Amino acid sequence: MTRKVSNLSDLIQRVTASCLLNPLVPRSKEVEEDSTSESEENRDEEQHYNDDDDDDEEEVESDDFNGEKMTGLKVLKVKQMEVLMEEVFETVSSMKRAYVKLQEAHSPWDPEKMRVADVAVVSDLRKLAVLRERFRRSGGGKKSGRRRCGVASVREVVAPYEAVVEELKKEVKVKDLEVQNLKEKLEGVVALNNSGEKKPGRSQSKRKLGIQAIAIPTPELFETTMVQVREASKSFTSMLLSLMHNAHWDITAAVRSIEAATASTDKYHNTSTSSIVSSHHAKHALDSYISRKIFQGFDHETFYMDGSLSSLLNPDQFRRDCFTQYKDMKSMDPAELLGILPTCHFGKFCSKKYLAIVHPKMEESLFGNLEQHSQVKAGNHPRSEFYNEFLGLAKTVWLLHLLAFSSNPPPSQFEVSRGAEFHPQYMDSVVKFSGGRVPAGQVVGFPVSPGFKLGNGSVIKARVYLIART
Repeated sequence: MTRKVSNLSDLIQRVTASCLLNPLVPRSKEVEEDSTSESEENRDEEQHYNDDDDDDEEEVESDDFNGEKMTGLKVLKVKQMEVLMEEVFETVSSMKRAYVKLQEAHSPWDPEKMRVADVAVVSDLRKLAVLRERFRRSGGGKKSGRRRCGVASVREVVAPYEAVVEELKKEVKVKDLEVQNLKEKLEGVVALNNSGEKKPGRSQSKRKLGIQAIAIPTPELFETTMVQVREASKSFTSMLLSLMHNAHWDITAAVRSIEAATASTDKYHNTSTSSIVSSHHAKHALDSYISRKIFQGFDHETFYMDGSLSSLLNPDQFRRDCFTQYKDMKSMDPAELLGILPTCHFGKFCSKKYLAIVHPKMEESLFGNLEQHSQVKAGNHPRSEFYNEFLGLAKTVWLLHLLAFSSNPPPSQFEVSRGAEFHPQYMDSVVKFSGGRVPAGQVVGFPVSPGFKLGNGSVIKARVYLIART
């Protein structure tokens, strides 16, 4: 009995010393075998000596000590990981906010906001990389598979930003090309307008030449502006016709109404209810309607918006004022100008002409409401695409009007009556005929846009729609 107790005490001492000296070192195969045999012996002895309580309590206390030590390490590890993950989540949230600001800086384009947001995104990405390294060193990313997963995750995060940067670089290249093309066009116009004006032996800068190019109104400048008027009129007409088709308008009936409004009482007046315009030429009838409305009152200095007589009382000063307004307004965006001065003379002109061209029933049919009509009547200017297209046309006509009243002598406007004989020196057909020549026996079905006789003797031809003589 005494020998067995002594053996048990020796066993406990050996196990305790082994645990304290080598807590984390794996035991050798020989020790494991000894421990296994000693454990079996211990179990045999416990079966025979269950009443030995002191020895059992000593062994349990040793196991509890090691368990508490391992549990404390695990708790500390968990707390460290929780702190690390909290930092990761905060960094990801910060990066998402920075990315939202980066997107907001795209539209409208703000380079300064773009730079600040980009710096914030890069800073958050670097912080994520530091947190990843901390995680790896703490033992959470020891395996090569985990390291590869971490690298892949960072690459997935960075990839969208790299794609955005590439898209921005492409956009910058496109903008650079547009700027370069505009510069080349400007230089070409300046060189063309100044050809023959530069005196020999005198050197001037490009800037001075540019100012000299628009120092006085010229017939060539009036012709160029008239070309812009016709292009703007075609663009607005196409949009209006497209809206009519979308609203399921009876285009033929609309054309008949336009023809009736432009019909004269001469012998060529067509009293038939059928339209003289083919279906695919409806745009010319609509262009005629718009041109007639917007050029009405062109011969008066304010389009008859008031009873001003400045052009008669002080003609020289009035011409200078008109050309100054032309130069100031030429490069302005009409929507931006009216946003600042909605009730200026140009703003009143736009309101008057819009209400004349687009009557309430037309607008309600096209858009389902009278919102734009109400805004215009109140002296405001809508920001819609349709009204913006109209402003493009209104601006070109207003600039043409300023040039006309700043010229000396002023251009003389003429219009062609319906049914008049076709004269190629004064008229231009909007419908192209085979061979490029107008056949004999053609008369004016209706005028499309007016013509002008300029001070230098040249003529801007009136555009007309021709029909065969009946």
